[in-house]
Amino acid sequence: MLLIPAIDLKDGHCVRLKQGDMDQSTTFGEDPVEVARRWFDAGARRLHLVDLNGAFAGQPKNLSVIKAILKEFGDELPVQLGGGIRDLDTIEKYIDLGMRYVIIGTAAVKNPGFLQDACSAFGGHIIVGLDAKDGKVATDGWSKITGHSVIDTARRFEDWGVESIIYTDIGRDGMLTGINIDATVALAQSLKIPVIASGGLAGMADIEQLCAVESEGVEGVICGRAIYSGDLDFEAAQARADELGGGD
Repeated sequence: MLLIPAIDLKDGHCVRLKQGDMDQSTTFGEDPVEVARRWFDAGARRLHLVDLNGAFAGQPKNLSVIKAILKEFGDELPVQLGGGIRDLDTIEKYIDLGMRYVIIGTAAVKNPGFLQDACSAFGGHIIVGLDAKDGKVATDGWSKITGHSVIDTARRFEDWGVESIIYTDIGRDGMLTGINIDATVALAQSLKIPVIASGGLAGMADIEQLCAVESEGVEGVICGRAIYSGDLDFEAAQARADELGGGD
């Protein structure tokens, strides 16, 4: 089980949002490169970056910080990034900088042709982030709930060659109420590609529950507020996941 620390970038700083609200942000560390170093030193095997300003603006907005993180860790630590990725030029720019995966969110749902083109042009590098509430896909920084079923949408994306799906239960994100295990497993079971759980990670019990369903296709989990607030010791959690899963 891959535990993936999240670094949410806003105005060049590392922050966490409560339920995706730009006004409800808490700054956890001024220098994102130092924050990345902390997780790298604690044994992280992948890093999850979110360009929050980019997500709301629809184009990259924290490029200098992202470049600095990739320059520092790009060779040793695979990095995935979401937020503001709406065109092929942006994807190419990030991959050229050393980004291992780019995460397409809202644009995958609203502009499926773009996702198909991205999978064709950059196979092996495309992850889709699906945010959902009550099994329905949400878009636009969680402000709109669509009528699309998460499972049907994810299956379509799988057919196009998406590498994996990051599934976020938006009723729980940043609230430390526990991962929605049932919904995550239901999605993983309906797909051949891996699912990465996200939203609501509260503590070690969640890690143990996720490890128990790893064989269903749950590849990893995004670790956000809990590792910054101290509710979850990242290093201990990754060690426990390795113990339960027999290594990476």
